[in-house]
Amino acid sequence: MKSISLFLLALLFSSMTIAAEHKVEMHNAGKDGAMVFEPAYLKVAVGDTVHFVQVDMGHNSVSVLVPEGAKGWAGERNKDVTAVIDKEGVYIYRCEPHTYMAMTGVIQAGKPVNLEAAKKAAEALKPQFAVNKDRLDRYLSQVK
Repeated sequence: MKSISLFLLALLFSSMTIAAEHKVEMHNAGKDGAMVFEPAYLKVAVGDTVHFVQVDMGHNSVSVLVPEGAKGWAGERNKDVTAVIDKEGVYIYRCEPHTYMAMTGVIQAGKPVNLEAAKKAAEALKPQFAVNKDRLDRYLSQVK
């Protein structure tokens, strides 16, 4: 009986995965230019947590597109926000005050099951960009 209990306990722990924590910084200037998230493309596992962290003030992070059934997020300006990535697919987010500068980002969790919807959402968002019009396309091109 003891060996069966130990086996079941080992099986339980071997099937459990530990969710990872990721940090995305909000910058006035970064390697992709002005008004950026770093990293702007992030590949995570379902269940992981993403912390959007103020490095420079004046930013927020708000989900634009999430996979069907997933929970979005809407951070306040000048405040950190945390999102739990709860469904497989592509997530697009932006900084509302700096959308005109294409301050956007992409998270991929598992397979990109909603990639076509993400591309359509990007096309709908692009008319709001005054500069960096190809930035979101470059981030989406990393989704595989």
